[in-house]
Amino acid sequence: MTHRPRYRLGVDIGGTFTDLAVVEEDSGRLLTFKTPSVPADPARAVLNGINILSQEHGIAPHEIDYFVHGTTLGLNTLLQRNGATTGLLVTRGFRDLLEIGRLRLPDPTNYYVERIKPLVARRHVREIDERLRVDGTILTPLDLDAATDAARGLMAEGVTSVAIVLMHAYRNPVHEKLLADHLRRELPELYVCASHEVWPQQREYERGLVTAINAFIGHRMRRYFDRLHDDMAAVGLKATVLTTKSNGGIMAAASAARSPVETLLSGPASGAMGALMTGLASGNRKLIGFDMGGTSVDVAIIDGDMLYSTESHIGDFPLIMPAVDISSIGAGGGSIAWLDSAGILKVGPQSAGAMPGPASYGHGGDKPTVTDAYVRMGLYSPGRVLGGGLTLDHQRAETALATLAGPLGLTTAEVAQSILDVTTANMFAQFMPLMARKGLDPRDFRLLAYGGAGPQHAFLLAREIGVEAVVVPASPGTLCAQGSLAADLRQDFIRTMPAGHPNAQALVAGYDELVVEASQWLANQPIAVLEKRIRLSADMRYHGQSFDLTVPLDSDAFDPSGLPALIEAFHAAYERIYGFSDPAGAIEITNVRVTVLGITPKVPQPALTRHAAPGSSPEAVQHLPIIENGITVQAAFYDRATLAAGHRIEGPAVIEAPDTTIYLPGDFTAEIDTFGNLIGRLRAPGDEA
Repeated sequence: MTHRPRYRLGVDIGGTFTDLAVVEEDSGRLLTFKTPSVPADPARAVLNGINILSQEHGIAPHEIDYFVHGTTLGLNTLLQRNGATTGLLVTRGFRDLLEIGRLRLPDPTNYYVERIKPLVARRHVREIDERLRVDGTILTPLDLDAATDAARGLMAEGVTSVAIVLMHAYRNPVHEKLLADHLRRELPELYVCASHEVWPQQREYERGLVTAINAFIGHRMRRYFDRLHDDMAAVGLKATVLTTKSNGGIMAAASAARSPVETLLSGPASGAMGALMTGLASGNRKLIGFDMGGTSVDVAIIDGDMLYSTESHIGDFPLIMPAVDISSIGAGGGSIAWLDSAGILKVGPQSAGAMPGPASYGHGGDKPTVTDAYVRMGLYSPGRVLGGGLTLDHQRAETALATLAGPLGLTTAEVAQSILDVTTANMFAQFMPLMARKGLDPRDFRLLAYGGAGPQHAFLLAREIGVEAVVVPASPGTLCAQGSLAADLRQDFIRTMPAGHPNAQALVAGYDELVVEASQWLANQPIAVLEKRIRLSADMRYHGQSFDLTVPLDSDAFDPSGLPALIEAFHAAYERIYGFSDPAGAIEITNVRVTVLGITPKVPQPALTRHAAPGSSPEAVQHLPIIENGITVQAAFYDRATLAAGHRIEGPAVIEAPDTTIYLPGDFTAEIDTFGNLIGRLRAPGDEA
């Protein structure tokens, strides 16, 4: 009987390109490539990638046993505010829930700060007759008929999605559940979601906001997931369609269609999981993920494991659902360089985006960008074809940079160098405070560069921040797609606890309830797992404070005898972050949390089969002039596909790959490890190339 190969497919749908990573299960052999994204129809790009796999690489859809993907569709829909016309049903008296927010200004000293426009127009908010007491008991019964009439009225005004946010539903969802179920039966064409289904946590504004976001993007995301499922079935792919989540886990796409807000950061989270995968495989447990794309740089910290946050910000809005702790800094490859009113060179935050993109893309863009500066510096050999079939136009880059050269009295080469210097300074100015807020020293970490532009700029930033080394994985441009294959099933659950001193029996009841719910969720997921893991944590604070610290428990079940240890752990965490604690102070436990993990099978990362004598130099494809620190120097250009484990490269050098370009400045040296990672270090003073 002939053995039939089996494959695992990971996909990351970006704004410009859709990345595919295919792993053969038996050998671990990795195939990666890019195909242009189709913003108007994101599922079409996935279908195009499946066709390329079949026609050019001989991998039939029915040979793919495992399929997981990440998408920026929900994130872009929110940021661009082009989601569904959304309505909001709230308890009478709370019509201005989203309008008032938390009354926190991003810049308290700015009297001209613009008010954030809510996702739901005030005219589309309807007050419902019902009320629960703070303990969850019913004060005013739900008027179901009036609420249904209100929903019908919203539909008559063009509303296609509705969010239900009723007071104290985090304590007792009886009214929300009754209303949501009724509307789904009576008005099936209306997309309905309720706060207790999305994230049942106290804090009316944040709970209402996350539910409104879910409704705002839900209509489009449901159509997308349905279209993707139908397209994959039509070409013969039988694997369950999975999607990555903001918390670094995965879930069935059918579940994501009901709660798409969980996928907002799926793309960046996939990249962070890819960074963690690379670090664990190569023994690098302290990494700073540096994902540089077209608009910004996403930074993720790995300190033995991924760092997580429950207070992320996406655009104008706070997101209280757990997510991989990712911060955006600096500028991306598409960031536009410009002169302010004083004639000072600035870079970003405006971006040329994917279309028209940088001038060198040749798609009609005429403004100078960071990518155009790379081109003028000589980091792209003439005629080189990039992933997705893109060829950069050197003359268009020159022309765009000339628009700044004249006013500044500089050559285009000097302008290009200045753009990269300003970009690096922008990154440094935001990166160092970010690390300080987390209590971390960059010198204890390695910088892991990925994304299309990350390996071009990582060494320039590394020189400034003093990291121990820079790591460029074997396929940095598709690491997000690879990271999706490394993710496990993961779901987070929360219950708000009664205020006051910690009550051991209430904690036992809360945790037991969540563990049952978590186990049921995992059992309902349509893929097999190797192991189930339960993680417990608690949100804690000193009495009178308004912000919590999330403290993990050491056990997968709560025992009342462990309450003193939990309180002591809170004091220790508080002192570690703020420099002091109050052991005699009264403690509140505001929420209990449970995370369930379903560990999925992994394919080990294979080592390179190509080996060279340790410290030997690879053969350069060519030597070309580049601009470095304002001086023209000769740089060796290498084809990354020819590099072997043990090779040593001296800067200045450019390593070309289909998915990225690696720029190794003259004061760096690099080696290739057994997994194909390029590890670069700043040359010590006095060392010669």
